[in-house]
Amino acid sequence: MLAPTPNRLIITPRRSKEQRQYQHNIRSNTAFTPNTCMGFFVLKRLLGLLLTLLLASVVVFAVLEVLPGNAAQVMLGPDAAPSAVRALEHQLGLHQPATTRYLHWLGGMVQGKLGVSHAYGSPVAALIAQRLALTLPLAMLAMLITVLLALLIGLFAAAHHRKAGDYIVMGLSQLGMAIPSFWFALLLVLVFSVHLHWFRAGGFDGWGSTPASWLRGAQSLLLPALALAAVQTALLARITRAAVLEVLHEDFVRTARARGLNRRQVLLRHVLRNATVPLLTYMGLQFSNLLAGAIVVENVFFLPGLGRLVLQSIANRDLIVVRNCVMLLAALVIGVNFLVDMLHLAIDPRLRSSTNGTSSAAAESGAP
Repeated sequence: MLAPTPNRLIITPRRSKEQRQYQHNIRSNTAFTPNTCMGFFVLKRLLGLLLTLLLASVVVFAVLEVLPGNAAQVMLGPDAAPSAVRALEHQLGLHQPATTRYLHWLGGMVQGKLGVSHAYGSPVAALIAQRLALTLPLAMLAMLITVLLALLIGLFAAAHHRKAGDYIVMGLSQLGMAIPSFWFALLLVLVFSVHLHWFRAGGFDGWGSTPASWLRGAQSLLLPALALAAVQTALLARITRAAVLEVLHEDFVRTARARGLNRRQVLLRHVLRNATVPLLTYMGLQFSNLLAGAIVVENVFFLPGLGRLVLQSIANRDLIVVRNCVMLLAALVIGVNFLVDMLHLAIDPRLRSSTNGTSSAAAESGAP
């Protein structure tokens, strides 16, 4: 037999007075409370947002600068005299160096002064605001249709896993992801406008000031929103199904079933809430795709939105409009991603605890 090892006395080094005082200050100081740590996290995200916007402005300006063509030449025509072209370039400020024009454009954006359109002769801010009043409701309506349909389809497929309903939904979603938005838009026009005469084939009369005019405006955007939402609904439905199936194998789901809750109550009260966290990130990306897809769909339905303005400005070499429109779209995408991060922080308690723990650990690592 082995002889028992004698007990050893473990002596820990005694902390100095300064170390004990520092640890006491960390525990008692309000600078390291959870709310303050959350504030540091939000501030870090805001700084990242501003830096991303600055880099996006550099990329947008540089890409448009290397495009061939001359705005003054396009406006005056190919037979214009060189002296007239140079005079118009000087009037539009195109003779200045690229860095000077970039700084002037950046300062104007900060002050809300976006300049004047070369082709339309009106302020760019007014043009964008007028077109944005159509594009944003179109994207939001398409997003609403996408979320509602995808959640219902994804929950149905997950609840009927490896059954006929699941296979049918997955087959239809695979088909939906393969359909181009512009082709589906033309199909909707052919069916609902040409044959059934339920909706207009295109155009938009404005929102007006009465509920009847608002209803007509929303009706004009329904087919374009369906065309935009088709592909995104198929993608989000598959992701919803996968997220719900993953949550269904968790222990708390079995506990909820053991408490007597039926399958519908478990899906709606417990599973869907926990599956929402990974879905939020993809929803933010989907909104970006909807804004980009609106450029094509607006031209199919002849809608005077932001996408149609971008294409017309590119054709007219009206770079100041193109530059501000693209920058606005980039800012919307970055802002949506920031909101998704904040929603993650509000919904997922694990992220809040990890944020607080990281901040506290970083504070304690600097102890003397």
